[in-house]
Amino acid sequence: MKIKPLRQDLIEYLAAHKLVSKYQKVSALFQSNIRHPSLNVELMEPKWHGIYSLRIDRKYRALFFFTKKDLIEVFSVTNHYKK
Repeated sequence: MKIKPLRQDLIEYLAAHKLVSKYQKVSALFQSNIRHPSLNVELMEPKWHGIYSLRIDRKYRALFFFTKKDLIEVFSVTNHYKK
């Protein structure tokens, strides 16, 4: 599984929230084993949109979708508990 390079705004968001090293670790783990339990990959509702989330840490999630069978694109990094 490969991850498309991040957009500049996402790179800046990760840097601003001190998540760069955590994201690098998670993306390496994801590319080697998409089903690793610590990633907590889940299909979001409504399921027909095909949007998934994976855990960067306890607070932050990366949202992604499959662009091809073995390629994903992360389109957002969010605070999981923000209201």
